[in-house]
Amino acid sequence: MTGPLAGLRVLDFTWFLSGPYATMILADLGADVVKVEAPGRGDPSRKAGPFIGELSAYFLSINRGKRSLELDLKSEAGQYTTLELAGQADVLVENFVPGTMAGWGLDYDTLAAHNPRLIYAACSGFGQTGPRAEQLAFDAIIQALAGTMSITGQPDGEPVRVGYSVGDLAAGLFLSIGVLAALESRHRTGRGQYLELGMLDAQLALLENAFSRYFATGQVPGPLGSRHPLIAPFQAFPTKDGHVVVAAGTEAQWGRLCQVIDRADLAADERFATNSARRENLPSLVEELTGGFRRESTATWVALLNAGEIPCAPIQTIAESAVDPQVIARNMIVEVDDPQAGPQRVVNTPLRFSDTPAAVTRSAPGLGEHSTDILQEWLGR
Repeated sequence: MTGPLAGLRVLDFTWFLSGPYATMILADLGADVVKVEAPGRGDPSRKAGPFIGELSAYFLSINRGKRSLELDLKSEAGQYTTLELAGQADVLVENFVPGTMAGWGLDYDTLAAHNPRLIYAACSGFGQTGPRAEQLAFDAIIQALAGTMSITGQPDGEPVRVGYSVGDLAAGLFLSIGVLAALESRHRTGRGQYLELGMLDAQLALLENAFSRYFATGQVPGPLGSRHPLIAPFQAFPTKDGHVVVAAGTEAQWGRLCQVIDRADLAADERFATNSARRENLPSLVEELTGGFRRESTATWVALLNAGEIPCAPIQTIAESAVDPQVIARNMIVEVDDPQAGPQRVVNTPLRFSDTPAAVTRSAPGLGEHSTDILQEWLGR
């Protein structure tokens, strides 16, 4: 391991998505992440499709770079081994329902008594306190409660879930940030600490602008389609063969947009003279622009708009994004070799370090694949 967290030992008791995403980030950064799994079953996401042979693509995507240890946490032997491992660990991460680890005698206070330097990070749907603390939660539940679904989709349409699991992934990102902050605190104090967060809390943190607008105006935000709530034009427009997103964020860009689409009359129209005026007259603005954009192909408009230094982009499919020249140039799609399934493509870490490069180092582990090695390296047995 050569990343910035090389030498860091992480005990990973996470499953499904939010917790495994956080520990995947730590693994990409060079930490030795030991994924502790129930014997014979493992993380339930191992059985989630699509499959490449017997390999779950879902499991691979968020557990690459980790090692697997089979351990029965419900047994006295498994609990004793966990105490021993925690004594050698820098970080422990879990995303069980609150109280689960305590029920096995593996709560923070117990483990910290064995290792005061341990950073114990717990993620759950609603955090460790509050009336919902012990309720089960999945991504859609969090998106619904936080208000995310209420502002996603087309105006007057049905509530729509964001197209990826932003409820889970936001929690994973914040959890990894919290672990790194706790490590920095330990550098100063020599002590570990308990860190906890709820998926709902993390989702609200990402919705800061929607809440800020509501608190300032009293108006409840709703779905806007592809539009921006404060800037116009800032949305997708249909073209002859697809869609182009235009984000004219300044008055200068608006003026150049009018030139590019050969509509100088729009720049002189008082209804569209300022951003505020364009927002107030948005239906008319969209009608005028849509008629123009429908005349040419997406590729033509992207070329013209880029030449005019107007922020724009085609709406790409995932397949198109995977081969985008910028994505390729940034090495954002990499291959890992899986012993059973062969070379597999995964999304790379976006972090670039000049001295301690982060990297995707290996495929996801087989269940219990590294049990013997881990017990020998960590506990000498």
